[in-house]
Amino acid sequence: MEPTPARPSSFQRIAPALSLILLAPLLAEVLPGATRFSSIQVFPVEMTIWGGGAVMIRELVRRRRLGWANMLALALALAVAEECIIQQTSYAPLIFYIKGTVWGRSFGINYVYFLWAAVYEAVLVVLLPVMLTELLFPARRQASWLSKPGWTILLVLFALGSLAAWFLWTQIVRVQVFHLGVYNPSAVHLAAGFAAIAVLFWLALGVPRATLANLAAPKRPPAPWLVGLAGAVWALLWFVVEVLAFGIAPDLPPAWAVGGGLLVCAVMLAILPGWTRHPAWSDRHRAWLIAGTMIATMAIFFQAFVGAAPADLLFKQVSNAIAALLFVLLVVRVERRSVREARA
Repeated sequence: MEPTPARPSSFQRIAPALSLILLAPLLAEVLPGATRFSSIQVFPVEMTIWGGGAVMIRELVRRRRLGWANMLALALALAVAEECIIQQTSYAPLIFYIKGTVWGRSFGINYVYFLWAAVYEAVLVVLLPVMLTELLFPARRQASWLSKPGWTILLVLFALGSLAAWFLWTQIVRVQVFHLGVYNPSAVHLAAGFAAIAVLFWLALGVPRATLANLAAPKRPPAPWLVGLAGAVWALLWFVVEVLAFGIAPDLPPAWAVGGGLLVCAVMLAILPGWTRHPAWSDRHRAWLIAGTMIATMAIFFQAFVGAAPADLLFKQVSNAIAALLFVLLVVRVERRSVREARA
C-alpha cells in the first residue's frame, strides 16, 4: 500500500503567493533602481499594488486554464490602472525632461512614456515574476494559490495601497519634493483609463478569452541561452524607449519612438508566445529568459545613477550583485536538474 502524501502546511500553501507578492516589486522597482534605498519605505505599498495585483492576475488565469496572452492583457490592465488612475504618471506632466524640453506629450498624455511604462510594468511586474515564482515552486505551477479569505485580504490591501500610492505621489512627492503643484486629470482622461481597463479585462476573461489563449501557434524555441540573449536585447531596446520618453533626443520625431517601440512589441509578440506553447519549451528556457532579462535590466539602469547619492548607489551595487549571482545560480540549478532528468 503506497503511503499517503503529506498534506502541505498552511505556510507551504501560501508560500508561492507570498513569494510573488515580494518578487513583483523587487524585480520591477528595487533591482532596476526605480525605488532607491532613500525611498525604500514605499516598498510595502508597492507590494500591495504590484505584488497583490500579480497574484490576483495569476490566479484568474490559472483557475480558468487560460494562456500567457490572457495574462498579458490583465497585466496591461494593471499598468493602465497605475499609469492613468492611481499615480496618473502618464497623464500628469513628467517630473523632468533630460534636455529640459517637453517631448512626446499631446492631448494631456505622455504617450511615449505611457508606451514604455505599460509594457515595462506588464513584463517586469507580472509576466517575469509569475514565471520566476512558478519556477521556484514547480509542484504548484498549475495549482490555485488563493483561498476566498486570501482574495478578500488582497483586494482590501490593493485598494488601500492604491489610495496610499495616489496620495503619496500626487499630493506629496509632486508637490513637496518636485514643487510641481497638484495635477488633477480631467473626467475624460479618467473615464478613458477605466474604459481601457474594462476592455482589457473583457479580452482576457470575456467572450474572446479562448481565442486569446490560443492566439499564438506553437513555435519550436531556440537554445535556452539564445532565449536569454533575446531577453537581454529586449531590456536594452526598452531602456532606449524610456530615455527617449524623458526627452533625451528632443529633435527626434516622437512618432519614430512610438513606431520603434511598437515594432519591438510586435516582434516580441510574434515569437515569445509561440515559443512558450511549444512542447520543447522548458524550465531551462524560463530560467535563461529571466536571468538574461533581469541582469541586463539591472546593468542598463546604472546609467540613471550618475550623480546619485552614495547610499543609493551602494545599495544598487550590492543588491544587484547578489541578485545577479542568484539568477546565475538559478540557471545552473535548472540546467543540472535537466541533466539528471534526462539521465533518469
